[in-house]
Amino acid sequence: MSKYNLKPLANFTPFDGPLLFIIMDGVGLGPQDESDGVFLAYTPTLDKLMAEEPLFTKLKAHGLAVGQPSDDDMGNSEVGHNALGAGRIFPQGAKLCNEAIASKRVFDGETWKAVVKRAKDGGTAHFIGLLSDGNVHSNIQQLLDILDQCVVEGVSRVRCHILTDGRDVGEKSAPGYIESLEAKLTECSADGRDYRIASGGGRMYLTMDRYDADWPMVERGWKTHVLGEGRQFASAAEAVQTYYAEDETVTDQHIHEFVIAEAGKPVGTIEDGDAVVFLNFRGDRGLEITRCFEEGDEFTEFDRVRQPDVYYAGMMQYDGDLKLPKNFLVQPSKIDGTISEYLCGAGVKSFAISETQKYGHVTYFWNGNKSGYISEDLEKFVEIPSDNMTFDKRPWMKAGEITDTLLDAIKSGEYKFVRANMPNGDMVGHTGHVLAVRISVEAVDLGLERLLVALKKAGGIAVITADHGNADCLFTVKNGVRETHVAHTLNPVPFIIKDYSGANTFKLRDMDTPGLSNVAATLINLLGYEQPEEYDPSLIELA
Repeated sequence: MSKYNLKPLANFTPFDGPLLFIIMDGVGLGPQDESDGVFLAYTPTLDKLMAEEPLFTKLKAHGLAVGQPSDDDMGNSEVGHNALGAGRIFPQGAKLCNEAIASKRVFDGETWKAVVKRAKDGGTAHFIGLLSDGNVHSNIQQLLDILDQCVVEGVSRVRCHILTDGRDVGEKSAPGYIESLEAKLTECSADGRDYRIASGGGRMYLTMDRYDADWPMVERGWKTHVLGEGRQFASAAEAVQTYYAEDETVTDQHIHEFVIAEAGKPVGTIEDGDAVVFLNFRGDRGLEITRCFEEGDEFTEFDRVRQPDVYYAGMMQYDGDLKLPKNFLVQPSKIDGTISEYLCGAGVKSFAISETQKYGHVTYFWNGNKSGYISEDLEKFVEIPSDNMTFDKRPWMKAGEITDTLLDAIKSGEYKFVRANMPNGDMVGHTGHVLAVRISVEAVDLGLERLLVALKKAGGIAVITADHGNADCLFTVKNGVRETHVAHTLNPVPFIIKDYSGANTFKLRDMDTPGLSNVAATLINLLGYEQPEEYDPSLIELA
């Protein structure tokens, strides 16, 4: 018998149709002006719901409300889906790692000691990761602090392999981060030490693929970081400025690979006896490069040419079920008692879908960073393959295909709880392309219109929200100059309940600052159960 048991909600009348939960990824509520891509888009369905539906409110989707270090920190899809699926707030990677490094607790662990031992036994300590302070995948300050500790512990040779951001931070902000890192490396390279940048490239061009969407990205990263293959430069700063000059449209996330070399020889290939640390604390874009280092002959994604004998570690463990990586510096929060565990315990059949870019968010992150099914008898997951191109070229993405599949799931009558992520607002929002962003939001709105028609016929209930903002900010103005904005926002997100069942009457609770963590209890109430005691309060109550 499952330990996750739900009690029936008193005075609740069962209804025929399904509960449909739509996450409009990256669709926040902005200032409703020319900078707001959601406002500029033609969204008659969403506009009508927010204007006329009494069960509409705004949710906080950033900062402390999703387990980030402070309210100055944006939300993201990982922490957003953790909060949505877990029903309460857990400390997230940025906060956990900041605290572990600031307290120096991380340097007392066996993993760190093993990294230092390899480096002091004649090897090199290599650090690979996203170079920015976006606090979504990584934070440059953590790297700078780690480099200081390497000096303290007598590590003589360090190589950094940097991935330029331009997505969670300014689209051409890499030079500033490189300057900060180079200053630290110069400071550390005293008394005979040798600390340098060895290679790099843009996060959307090499290394940081996710969900098996584009393994050639990872292959390019492997060749660049490990084998030292790629276009050579004297410094990372020179590489970035050269790519800027050659193509004025290129942004940091799409910079091609670069290898730092002297006299035609790479300064930092990864060799037998070295230690390698992948610095990203967020898991989705760390899993594939981790597999490259940890899997043996069973690895078949591409020809690695050689697999050096290294001690490999992640900043955190990226998949607790698969135990990837085996070694990691900071222990993740253990997220248990997710809504899916409770619904499976109650025998509720569910269906989850997204396209590749967000499939793991509506499954893995939703389920507390756990891969696979909780119950193969009660759950079905569907992944629609994403287009392999920049998303401003096809801003409608797979919204149509996701909608078609959802319509089939609704009409089947097989599933009581159906959830989906529509990635458009986030993935296209990261491109900063104004027209494409508007089209992306409109594609989602069109999908909502079609879904609501089917849901009304089935007598179901729709719940519509977002995990964070993005498309709601196209640009900012600094010193009178307009700058394209491609990162997430601190804006609230919509929360809408559209009830076609007619079975029960709910009203919104009076809450000071409702957030994403209140959604799970709300969904459980709508399905006719009392919320688990440990969950944050539901947004609704029976009227």
